Amino acid sequence: MLDLVFTRRFSMGHRLIHGASESCALPHGHNEFVTVRLRPTTPRPLDGSGNMVVSFQRAKSRWHRFVDERLDHALQLAEDDPLLGWFRTHEPARARRIVVTPGDPTTELMACLMMAKLNALLDDDGGLLRCAEITLQETPTNTVRYEGDPLDMLPTPRPAARCWWLRPDDSIADV
Repeated sequence: MLDLVFTRRFSMGHRLIHGASESCALPHGHNEFVTVRLRPTTPRPLDGSGNMVVSFQRAKSRWHRFVDERLDHALQLAEDDPLLGWFRTHEPARARRIVVTPGDPTTELMACLMMAKLNALLDDDGGLLRCAEITLQETPTNTVRYEGDPLDMLPTPRPAARCWWLRPDDSIADV
């Protein structure tokens, strides 16, 4: 099986308010690495001419743009975090740079949300590839790796139109 694998680095800030980690209750940041493994949806032998599933440029351009323009230097907050309301009231322009998550924006949750978003982008590009695995390195010693259907791991689903991670656009919050 031929898989395409690539990595992107981004910086982020977040806080976890639901008590699992008191040291993470204050806003703080990480420099993260996200590695994705893309697999062809219809595997076939190389053709003896172009010899590729799809070009790396096509496979990664929308994903890298999403990471660079929407996730890099964004703040990740739970949808019930009081800081989100504060930003929406006092700094609405900056509020648009907040990744809003269903519950605490843990590395586990973010890995599944990011995989779902990538699959939505890939489906929108013709469905030639599917994300088979995602690895999200939060620190040099803490990494989450997931393979499978990310929707199986995400909290109780909402109407799909309201889930930014299911839309093939640059959204990072539900409108």
